[in-house]
Amino acid sequence: MFLIRLVHSILDFFYPFLSKIFSKSTFYYAVCGVSNMLLGWFLFFIFYNFIFDKKLLYIEILQFTLSPYTLSAISCFFINFCVGFVLMKYIVFTESELKGRIQLFRYALSACISAFCSWMLLKVFVEDFHFFPSVANVVSTIIVVIISYLLQKKFSFK
Repeated sequence: MFLIRLVHSILDFFYPFLSKIFSKSTFYYAVCGVSNMLLGWFLFFIFYNFIFDKKLLYIEILQFTLSPYTLSAISCFFINFCVGFVLMKYIVFTESELKGRIQLFRYALSACISAFCSWMLLKVFVEDFHFFPSVANVVSTIIVVIISYLLQKKFSFK
């Protein structure tokens, strides 16, 4: 709980500077969301370039090949999902009266929808428009952020 109080203190320190632009919950959401998004971009770059080394992974049992950008997106999803849920539950939407398991289920549902949309955009940008995968990841994430915010505000943590 110390870490949560520390994050709240830091956010509360900076909030007065932006209070005329954002409500407190929107400011908290923006900071936590952007932090998690930046973590995802950084991790995607690391996974794509160094962990999966830009190489295809062939799964012989299934006779299926996964691209390194798909593997990177999947890996980042699991990390960002955990970090994002903790930030949203304990930092942003603390006044929600829904039980934690309901929040987790709804967050998982909205995160899966967002991740699928992001992956589809990533795939289109890489395969059809020939974007570099890290750039395609950034562009697709920016587009999906709006969808994610609306899902979380109106559904997950209502």
